[in-house]
Amino acid sequence: MTAADLPEGAAALCARDAVADGAARSFVVGEGAGRRDIIVVASGGTVSGYLNSCPHRGTPLETFPDRFLDRAGFLVCSTHGARFRPADGFCVAGPCAGQFLRTVKLAVRAGTIFVLD
Repeated sequence: MTAADLPEGAAALCARDAVADGAARSFVVGEGAGRRDIIVVASGGTVSGYLNSCPHRGTPLETFPDRFLDRAGFLVCSTHGARFRPADGFCVAGPCAGQFLRTVKLAVRAGTIFVLD
């Protein structure tokens, strides 16, 4: 599949190999009111995307750039310690247990990660 089959408005984030398997990175897309901070998590050859906003207070998850994962591989909110599964954004522990990070649709085409929404 090529980038030509992507929906109109899809935005390129980075090369797929810029997010190592077992890692997460943050990317800012858009400007002004349309600006979004997106987390891209790579695991098992797939990528998942979430808004970088904890459902508990709306704060960004990381304190330091691209420092999202704990030793067990969970995404961690540095504000209150909530832990989220990287595969689906489900909060397994913390003040927002049972809630989800907001999903951002991604696609990988020709070695590039794109945001679809």
